[in-house]
Amino acid sequence: MQPSELVMNPKQVFLSVLLFGVAGLLLFMYLQVCIEEQHPGKVEKRREQRATSVTREKIQEHITNQNPKSHMLKDPKDKLANLLNSKSPTRVFTETNHSQGEAPALSRNPGSPTIQLIEKQQGTKILFRKFSETNWSVDIQPLNKSLVTDSKWKRIDATQEKRRSFLQEFCKKYGGVSRPQSHVFHMVSRIYVEDKHKILYCEVPKAGCSNWKRILMVLNGLAPSAYNISHDAVHYGKHLKKLDSFDLKGIYSRLNTYTKAVFVRDPMERLVSAFRDKFEHPNSYYHPVFGKAIIKKYRPNACEEALNNGSGVKFREFIHYLLDSHRPVGMDIHWEKVSKLCYPCLIHYDFVGKFETLEEDANYFLQLIGAPKELKFPNFKDRHSSDKRTNAQVVGQYLKDLTRTERQLIYDFYYLDYLMFNYTTPFL
Repeated sequence: MQPSELVMNPKQVFLSVLLFGVAGLLLFMYLQVCIEEQHPGKVEKRREQRATSVTREKIQEHITNQNPKSHMLKDPKDKLANLLNSKSPTRVFTETNHSQGEAPALSRNPGSPTIQLIEKQQGTKILFRKFSETNWSVDIQPLNKSLVTDSKWKRIDATQEKRRSFLQEFCKKYGGVSRPQSHVFHMVSRIYVEDKHKILYCEVPKAGCSNWKRILMVLNGLAPSAYNISHDAVHYGKHLKKLDSFDLKGIYSRLNTYTKAVFVRDPMERLVSAFRDKFEHPNSYYHPVFGKAIIKKYRPNACEEALNNGSGVKFREFIHYLLDSHRPVGMDIHWEKVSKLCYPCLIHYDFVGKFETLEEDANYFLQLIGAPKELKFPNFKDRHSSDKRTNAQVVGQYLKDLTRTERQLIYDFYYLDYLMFNYTTPFL
């Protein structure tokens, strides 16, 4: 072979460089999407740092308009600003199928990684553009009450209207929270879909979500009664569809036409309930994944057994983990803020229920959507039925072991949830 034959001509060089460049670009884009899916909270936090701005005047106006017993804070602007601009990572962990929890937060469409990448990036841009072009009016759309015939629901209906109005007014005042800054598929990843009755239900763990899933299964025709569906069937069965399993057109159309519901709970009660459930009972996921990391970082001179199995986490250690800006393991949906799970200032919920009035709120909602008259919301406790339900008195027992500063920091952590859903400030 002559030396001249070994030299590539300019056309070949150009094509080689072009192919390597395209391959490198596709690899970079693929890795970017993978990182965003694995760490959605961290990406979302960076976006919020650039996009969110809340003025002192708006915060002070909102605080002074509320019940004087609610939200008594020395500098509310600083607290809300810190929440919206925190630099701490907020990766949301979900349990795998073999554990006691839910499916991963982001669905993966079939096809090659390259096809997934292109579809997700293009689809996200399209939906973001639709969100931006849409007139995001926060005026309340009236609920269809034509199927409600019993006058006994008047009181509950009046309460519901107040809750919806309060949330919508909150979102209208704080314009900095009302622009879509999150990955669209992550934003809707906690929303369950029931197509027959056109329902979207945003799951808030420790706020009656297991029984709500049972109701959705009955409405879907998957079971005759909510009372004979096991915990495993609810959480592991994969019977229910989530909104992020649809394409962008399916997501967008359902958000605009279905009845959207969210059920919330007092943040302190929800937090203590999650701790009791995950750390005070045997758990093959939370003890090795969260317990071991928490004990290792926050318990001086921990014994070998505790370090190996992660059992016996104390509430104060759990709180140190929650408030740590450098957590040894990421966040979890069971104690993540509702504002991060359901995005109530981006997704305008038609119905806002509360755990404190769960049974009557849920049964009124079933009337609104035309559910079978015999279908009633189950009132049984899904797990650990012999334990006392977490209420204000139980919460007080756990909080008494914390310092006043620690209690205040927990309140600060859930500050948005307290404001959005008009919960009274706890006695700190």
